[in-house]
Amino acid sequence: MKRFWNPFLSSLTPYVPGEQPRLEGLIKLNTNENPYPPSAKAIEAMRKAADDSLRLYPDPSTTALRRALAHSYRLKPEEIFVGNGSDEVLAFLFQALMGQPGGCAYPAISYSFYPVYCQLYGIDTKPFELSDDFSIDLAKVSHEAGSLILPNPNAPTGIALPVEAILEHARQHPQRLVVVDEAYVDFGAASCLPFINELDNLMVVQTLSKSRALAGLRVGFAFASPDLIEALERVKNSFNSYTVDRVAMAGAIAAIEDEAWFEANRAQVMKSRKTLSDALQNIGFEVLDSKANFLFVRHRSHDAAKLAQGLRQKNILDRHFAKAGIDQFLRISIGDEDQCQALILALQILISAEAA
Repeated sequence: MKRFWNPFLSSLTPYVPGEQPRLEGLIKLNTNENPYPPSAKAIEAMRKAADDSLRLYPDPSTTALRRALAHSYRLKPEEIFVGNGSDEVLAFLFQALMGQPGGCAYPAISYSFYPVYCQLYGIDTKPFELSDDFSIDLAKVSHEAGSLILPNPNAPTGIALPVEAILEHARQHPQRLVVVDEAYVDFGAASCLPFINELDNLMVVQTLSKSRALAGLRVGFAFASPDLIEALERVKNSFNSYTVDRVAMAGAIAAIEDEAWFEANRAQVMKSRKTLSDALQNIGFEVLDSKANFLFVRHRSHDAAKLAQGLRQKNILDRHFAKAGIDQFLRISIGDEDQCQALILALQILISAEAA
């Protein structure tokens, strides 16, 4: 029965997340989760927070977490917004800020939630094509666009733009809001975060899901001028003032403060990425230059969809996008050493079987 649906729902195309299977024994390389456990200090902080104080509402201003972030990133608390995962932060900012005259620009091959948010909030879209090498060329952004959002590094390609290219674009277009989604920035790219004080049309979004191994916690941030942050607060407080719970805030603060764990973890992921990239190239794959915790790869002699299906039959999940221009690529999350070795062995078997 759909007779009570609001009219626009029938034409809405929701975002499709990576599969979260319930089967045991799968090697899960399809959703870009960190292969290693979170900071032990974060786990302990959350255990301590799970006490009788849970009968009380959390701080709607997330004051302690914003102070921790401000100290870590050398910002002011009023330049920071905290939400229930970076997807919620993005949802708020699309509603609050992205509906500028001229439409919202984003790479045509990118995070597929962007067009969903535009459709949900009635925002005109201005997608632009990637270059032949799958890099983002900001010269292709429509001159009409009033706002621009791009992941850096991009997803699903993993390719990063130099920060100076983004800053130069923001400087050349001071009337255009530029949002940089840095979900994967800690795995080898440079951040635009140090420049939000210089450019009042720049916003940076980050998350604890990837480089802090806390995808299950759902905590994300936006960093920008106080005027832009206030816009997000107005939307949040018209939706749900208590978006981040007490346990999540405790874990997030501890994770932000545990710099030693953070540096060791991201170094291990980047090391594993290099090892996996070399191994894939050794068996004939083309591997794009990733600065994320995943690789975007293709084998010109083997169909990507068939390889993905073959891997699934061997209990290994990756991500295949049936989209023109990238339908011969697989996106493979960086796993631990054993998972990566199992992937390479499975691919060798599949390639040999198809060649026979």
